[in-house]
Amino acid sequence: MLIITTPNGQMTSRFSFGTMQWGLQADADEARALYDACRAVGINHFDTANMYCGGKSEELLGKFASHEREDLLVATKVGYDGGAGRENLLVQFDKSRMRLAMDMVDILYLHRFDPETPIEETLETFAMLHNDGKIRFFGLSNFAAWQVVHAIHEARRFDLMISMMQPMYSLVKRQAEVEILPMCAEMNIKVASYSPLGGGLLTGKYAFGGTGRLSENHRYATRYGQDYMHDAAKGLTQLGQDIGLHPATLAVAWAGRHWSNPIPIISARSVSQLNPSLAALDLDMDDELYARLSKLTPTPPPATDRIEET
Repeated sequence: MLIITTPNGQMTSRFSFGTMQWGLQADADEARALYDACRAVGINHFDTANMYCGGKSEELLGKFASHEREDLLVATKVGYDGGAGRENLLVQFDKSRMRLAMDMVDILYLHRFDPETPIEETLETFAMLHNDGKIRFFGLSNFAAWQVVHAIHEARRFDLMISMMQPMYSLVKRQAEVEILPMCAEMNIKVASYSPLGGGLLTGKYAFGGTGRLSENHRYATRYGQDYMHDAAKGLTQLGQDIGLHPATLAVAWAGRHWSNPIPIISARSVSQLNPSLAALDLDMDDELYARLSKLTPTPPPATDRIEET
């Protein structure tokens, strides 16, 4: 089994914190408070990206992490824009290291699949960074299962291991259950899954007229625009009221309860928003509660579509 640790050998936390909002929706003071709240409960895995908030996210994370760098697992991503060619990846990664003020980054992800660039060029670039000691682990984000398997096969040519995978996964986005999560378990790839709250939908706030990414960003509105998703959010809120738990606590705990043991990447604009997600660390979700939550949304069909055999 692959073991991902901090530079000084500490086991990584069950949850990761995503810094996508640091520098815009969360200013420097709010970001600092979020960082401190995570560290207070033992979270040592922080996720960012070259393109988050124009680089401000990386700058703030680098500043906060500077006094305890060896205790943390720091992940960033390159290649969201500009393609996955060598020159673009190296330029972006150099900028990331400069903002983070780190010679080495623990996990470097390719942010998304690039059909225009030969995968061999991309993987050779990451292998070079790994061999030079600039990254400890290599990961893929937003890849389909077949794309990951193809990358695994090609990566062997460069003695490169794909150690991490970052898919979207929540109660209202369950496609990863079909192939990605089982594939990663079989291939010994650790999963850090993002958006366990469905862009804030599963906090219940939109049912009461609240605002956020779903109301302010057309991409999120489209991503989570199906009626069954909003019905599930209402059902989750009602279930939470029935058992005395915040819907966000239930949603995050559910996302981490899958048998493949993914690491949910939680996030928030403020500590008050974050606290219900942190509470999921203390929720021991039993099989009965997991099943009740799972019934709120359709279970995706098996990859073979032979539903009668499941």
